[in-house]
Amino acid sequence: MNEGKIDENVPEVKLLNKRFVVVDLETTGNNPKKGDRIIQVGVVVVEQGKIINQFSSFVNPEISIPSFIQQFTGITNDMVVDAPLFSSIAPILMDYLDGAYFVAHNVPFDLSFLQNELDMCGYNTFTGPVIDTVELARLLMPTEESFKLNHLATSLNFVHDRPHQADSDAEATARILLYLLEKLKGLPLLTMQRLKPIIKRFNSGLEDILQTYINEKLTTADLKVDNTLDEFRQLVIKKASEPTKDTTVNEIPYFHDEVNTVEERLQETMEGFEIRKSQKEMMDSIDQALMENQHLLVEAGTGTGKSLAYLLPGLFFAKKNETSMVISTHTVQLQQQLLERDMNILKNTVPFSFRSAVLKGRSHYLCLRKFEQKLNEQLDQNYDTLLSKGQILVWLTETNEGDVEQINLPSGGRVFWNEIQSEAKTCLGKHCPWFSRCFYHRARNNAYGADIIITNHALLFTDITQGHQLLPSYKHIIIDEAHHIEEVASDHFGSSTDYFSFTHLFSRLGTLESSDLMQQLFMMQQEIGLNLDDYFEKLNELILDVKYELDDCFTQIHSLVVKRVSASKNEIGRKSLRFYPHEMKGNGWKEIQEAVARVQMYLKDTLKLMKRIIDEISLNEEDLNFPQSGLFTAMKGFYTNFSEEEGMLEELLLHYDPNYVYWIEVDVRGAKNATFIYNKPIEVSQILAENFFSKKHSVIMTSATLTVKNSFEYLIHRLGLEDFGPSTKIIESPFLYENQVQLMVPTTLPNIKEVDEDEYIYEIVMSILDIAKTTKGRMLVLFTSYDMLRKAYYQLKDFIVNEEFVLIGQGISSGSRAKLTKNFKQFDQAILFGTSSFWEGVDIPGEDLSCLIIVRLPFSPPDNPIFEARSEKLKELGKSPFMELSLPQAIIRFKQGFGRLIRSSHDRGVVFVFDRRITGTRYGKSFIQSLPQVPLKENTLQELLYDIENWL
Repeated sequence: MNEGKIDENVPEVKLLNKRFVVVDLETTGNNPKKGDRIIQVGVVVVEQGKIINQFSSFVNPEISIPSFIQQFTGITNDMVVDAPLFSSIAPILMDYLDGAYFVAHNVPFDLSFLQNELDMCGYNTFTGPVIDTVELARLLMPTEESFKLNHLATSLNFVHDRPHQADSDAEATARILLYLLEKLKGLPLLTMQRLKPIIKRFNSGLEDILQTYINEKLTTADLKVDNTLDEFRQLVIKKASEPTKDTTVNEIPYFHDEVNTVEERLQETMEGFEIRKSQKEMMDSIDQALMENQHLLVEAGTGTGKSLAYLLPGLFFAKKNETSMVISTHTVQLQQQLLERDMNILKNTVPFSFRSAVLKGRSHYLCLRKFEQKLNEQLDQNYDTLLSKGQILVWLTETNEGDVEQINLPSGGRVFWNEIQSEAKTCLGKHCPWFSRCFYHRARNNAYGADIIITNHALLFTDITQGHQLLPSYKHIIIDEAHHIEEVASDHFGSSTDYFSFTHLFSRLGTLESSDLMQQLFMMQQEIGLNLDDYFEKLNELILDVKYELDDCFTQIHSLVVKRVSASKNEIGRKSLRFYPHEMKGNGWKEIQEAVARVQMYLKDTLKLMKRIIDEISLNEEDLNFPQSGLFTAMKGFYTNFSEEEGMLEELLLHYDPNYVYWIEVDVRGAKNATFIYNKPIEVSQILAENFFSKKHSVIMTSATLTVKNSFEYLIHRLGLEDFGPSTKIIESPFLYENQVQLMVPTTLPNIKEVDEDEYIYEIVMSILDIAKTTKGRMLVLFTSYDMLRKAYYQLKDFIVNEEFVLIGQGISSGSRAKLTKNFKQFDQAILFGTSSFWEGVDIPGEDLSCLIIVRLPFSPPDNPIFEARSEKLKELGKSPFMELSLPQAIIRFKQGFGRLIRSSHDRGVVFVFDRRITGTRYGKSFIQSLPQVPLKENTLQELLYDIENWL
């Protein structure tokens, strides 16, 4: 037992005259109701803004501590066997807690255990106020990527040397509490006042504390003006910083004349930096292509340093020619990296000032007008909506961009964001009082005249499909992660709809009985003296009919697909059926066609009636006040969205274009109406040639995976580049793959065609387990089928003894790709199972990953609708779909998977390919020839494991 005063070096925070008792408990599990017990208690007492006392003790739980808890906390049975029982330390805890706030990082966990133990000892349970530092951190540090104790302590530079031990965790929590209370106290008065009604509904008892801070600000007449903030319409937002003026007066040099000076400056900025030969080659190729108005394809191996290799010549060219250089990436993560890391490197490197801007899709930006209106609405708000409102109030005092990527909203907060995001259809433009402060227009204005505009492929192609209204005009562009272009273009030139798109719209509109858009508009028209009650009642009836008919229509389609498709599900677990809208015949289609006709009739009637209501209100538009005007704009936006969705359904089910492929997907495990309908162009090569490549002077495309057997021919053909005669360049990776990687093919695994699937899965599971024991986990296993991943995951879970390995499965363990990857890195002996998105874009450098297993060569399933349609097209031209499409596609995917393993010059690892076709077929050699030079070993698994043990 450990009790005593704390050192005086803790930063003093002038606070309220209140006592906070911070408690952290370590336990045998996470459910006191199932008999789990406390094994360690840590207490820290905070008063007058200082840590004044600490207490900690192990506790004998009178049961054995499970082995994974011993690993997790470092607390063993031996350490607690002679410790006091909880009943012995209960009086000390009760004494501390008397009249104090109970504080914990995740109160429901610690308090439930404490109350359970107190109850078992016959004590009264704790009834005072509580503060949860997770909730408080979410509110006051809304841009943190995680609210775990360890992450927050690291982020705030607090020493937290023994995570998952109660005394260390309690002290870290106390320091975080002091920081958060100080931050709350420092908020602008108006922000505090706007937060007050919100935190009433929080789990933490913050009301008194906040009111004390408000009173302090009011009574001390703290009238210091903060010049960085702007108070407007009862909100406090950060003032926009003025764009930096271009002070360049000298003649801008050509990049090739300046490259040595640039290298010297880079060496000053980044210790030990040198422009590698491969990087220099890439720079020269890009510089030349830009100067000669050429299109260029550059495959740059991992480790080339390709972002600097294209940014430097791109920036020099833009500056010299007084034009904008657009840089497009596939992922928002890479977009952020270019902005946060690479732009700073460039600023310290080039001999002139320059301006860069980031432009994302409009829905990334907050609409201040909508937020103001939603903030004032007090209607049945759930907890996540309230927390989101509070987070955004705090964030507005800190953000320049208003970009949703910066803020960590709760899961339900994404629904709230959909209601307050910027949208063209609901924008009041110059009539909006917020126009001069609008985040989206600020980002667009910032992009005009910027030397470098960083965007993403999705916005790039939205801009092309919408007639170039989004990006400033440009003639030169560098596309990173360019192997995605065909797929992104195909998505953007296609259409899709589903039952949930309609239900989302209906939930926005509501009914006359709910408190949503329709009811608010109904009240508004009465206020302004219009007599449209009959129209609204008719609309209310129509909406109910439309909902019923849509549900029936999508359910019938769902049922037809489930009956017709017995084959496997796709990689996200859906069944798909290709169809031809002009030939919907046979069993089940006739009823569906009748249902579609009814849906169309009701949808068109609904739209006509909405249009009539909008036209009537339009006649009085000039008399509307600001909230009414916002409401009317929301209705017009809704009408446009609804009309588009109706048009999409009609186009997908009733019209046929022979250049498009049409298909339906259904969620077999989902609701009976979980039906998704798509069309996409079969080929995008001609569309890209006409709408993109012919209109640009120079398009530079780069990626680590553009070639098949060292040839760009496949991609040039797929993207429609033949007539443009693009330049091409392969830049070898600087990594020494022959020393860093072993490629292994076990001969003991059966050929999948020779055994049934269950036997094959059993064999791969046993092989994964054997390999994991040798590599100590640290393994990424890539599947081509989600179905096989799931079956293998659950089988392997049954075989893992004493939780020797932590198993993480995409689509099984919850969280995004980034979250699963992060979890994987946190455990020593982890195995991560992934499908499609894990074949690329996962970055796990160093010892966290030392083994990659590719279960099957990543061929597209032959029944994939787009693949099937493209294959038919090739057959018509007398070509081989396998050699022209299937094989090159699989090779590029295989190269992406292979690239997950070696991310730096220090990494070492093994790649296992379980698919015997890689060595047993003629085409299999093409996969090996597309990789860097690596040693290939083919042997029994036992022999290969012996080799690994010696090698790793």
